[in-house]
Amino acid sequence: MRKYIIPALLILMTMAACNQTHKSPFSRKVADYALVTLETPDLSGITDNGKEVLNLYRFIADEVDAIYWEQFFGNKEALMNEIEDPDQKTFAQINYGPWDRSTGKSFVRGYMNLHPGAHFYPFDMTAQEYAAYDNPDKNSPYTLIRRADDGSLETVWYHDAYKEHIDKIANYLTAAADITIKPSVKKYLLAKAEALRTDNYYESAMAWLDMDDSKMDLVVGPNEAADDQLLGLKRSYEAFVLLKNEARTEELMKYVSRIAEFQQDLPGDPAYKTFQPGAGSNIFSCNALYYAGKANAGVKVIALNLPFDSDVQRDRGTRTILLENVIKAKYNHIIYPTGVVLLDTDDTEHLSSDAFFWNIVFREVAHGLGVKETINGEGSVEDALGSAALTFEEIKANAAGALLVCKLQNHYDIRNIFTKEDALATFFVSLVRSERFGEGSVLGRANIIIYNYLEEAGAFKRKESGKYEIDFAKMESALSDLTALVLKTQATGDKAFANYFENSYSKRSENYAADLRNLGLENIPADIRFK
Repeated sequence: MRKYIIPALLILMTMAACNQTHKSPFSRKVADYALVTLETPDLSGITDNGKEVLNLYRFIADEVDAIYWEQFFGNKEALMNEIEDPDQKTFAQINYGPWDRSTGKSFVRGYMNLHPGAHFYPFDMTAQEYAAYDNPDKNSPYTLIRRADDGSLETVWYHDAYKEHIDKIANYLTAAADITIKPSVKKYLLAKAEALRTDNYYESAMAWLDMDDSKMDLVVGPNEAADDQLLGLKRSYEAFVLLKNEARTEELMKYVSRIAEFQQDLPGDPAYKTFQPGAGSNIFSCNALYYAGKANAGVKVIALNLPFDSDVQRDRGTRTILLENVIKAKYNHIIYPTGVVLLDTDDTEHLSSDAFFWNIVFREVAHGLGVKETINGEGSVEDALGSAALTFEEIKANAAGALLVCKLQNHYDIRNIFTKEDALATFFVSLVRSERFGEGSVLGRANIIIYNYLEEAGAFKRKESGKYEIDFAKMESALSDLTALVLKTQATGDKAFANYFENSYSKRSENYAADLRNLGLENIPADIRFK
């Protein structure tokens, strides 16, 4: 029998070698995004008309997805046809292009690294050329800057650049408006159709905030400017199809009337926290049915605070939306396992899904606090700080949000049973895992800055074992100091300091590489993607 065993072993060894030889170098990168199936919300309370509206919302989201591919990268089909490796193709679909969003580096042969202006501006446009371009529309969040036939700059409105898709979306919105039995929904859908055709979003944003009696929600449009890391101006298309958890929403809404109290609870000079959002603000708890466009690219958001229009925020307020099923998926797949790997045994006791949820709630609330206009005539915070405004806004929201939860828990003011230490430990774990998003993303950069600031303040120490030990008192104090610093920078529009601070604190420390290695050994993903 021996003469048969040897060839069999050779065959097995050869097969193993072939498998190792042909294993894609992108399999690990894809595995960093855990494939999850979102828990399907209960649709029993939705009428047949409502389900038909939901179906139209899905069609709208698909068109938004197509726009975003064009907006951020260009021709999706051409890119996909270039890539043969299935894992590399999946990674390109996750990132909506040939660039790893955590680093900005190209991973497809023939493509340069990601331009900080993405696809919003000509790649060869200089700062001097843009400054000299005399067209007020160039600074609109809803225009592209392109080369004219003679090589000069020209402005193209979104609704013209993506007209074919916009027309389809508007038709779907109108069809949904004809079907719905809710007057507030009908008003919003028609207003949104008009907004997308004209790139004038004020009225549709007001109508959206008034639409508080529907079990379903559709967030659609160019919302965030996070992709524009050149000037921080241009907004990206995205869509969320959502189903409201009415019981949880009722619980959250009691905090809306306390916005002014939360504003005053923030540290620092009262002059730096004078913005008061309109009385129409609300907080919804929803389950996500569908993500599209920017919302689905790379890291999946778990909460929203919209609209970004400061005029709407002043006149009516904002809506904070917590995406319950996505929050739960991230906690189960990422936050808790990360905490077990990184925290001392004593501190792992403080990991809490409730704390994670409420940290997210007040992170989004904090987006509406501080100021929107500088106090010294430098214009809006966005105009004054330029591209640094995006990073500082994320720092503010994360630091101030955790601080507010601590303040509320000092008085047991949140009904769920968790402690201030639970909130801080869970916040820290989320902070460390978010560093994995890298300096190439606004969110990753903001969390790296917070980590470095807290480390400098002695809020934690990393032991030789690789486990972190948290000093909760120092962490709370450091978060207070950082929040005050960010509020001051935003209010004074101090761009020079903002750039200095960002450059000084946005480099990942040596601890990061060791943490990344430990998390990789345990196969803990950086984020999730949806089936």
